Amino acid sequence: MKQILQKINKLVVGDPSSVAFKLPKNRQLKQLTERELLRLESQVGSAVFGPVPQGHRREFFCFDERTWIWYEEWTDEKGIRRETTTRYEVHDKGILKVQEGARYNYIEGKELENLMLATRVYYEKVAREVYSRDPQTGKKFA
Repeated sequence: MKQILQKINKLVVGDPSSVAFKLPKNRQLKQLTERELLRLESQVGSAVFGPVPQGHRREFFCFDERTWIWYEEWTDEKGIRRETTTRYEVHDKGILKVQEGARYNYIEGKELENLMLATRVYYEKVAREVYSRDPQTGKKFA
């Protein structure tokens, strides 16, 4: 499992400071900062868990080679703004789930399977949609 996570993280993170992003129609290629790339990756990652409900904001991204972030923000039925951030840290022992006000624990079973699937979908979508690369080979699309 550790090797799989390391490979996924290496493939996803790479060296984003030197990657050109193809902007939407009628715009030129330009170099983006690491922060701008992270924002774009997060936008793509927001849909990995399905459509974002109306009135919600969601982000899912690989922060660094050992950290994944899932953030959600919404307004509840009483009009109160709510938010939750879950950080998944890759350790030699497993994946540590970190949430404010909650007990930190290593994930397993279905939750671990779901996270692994989400990171794979994220990697494939980000490779295609942000970096215009084939997720299998890493080669740039023509």
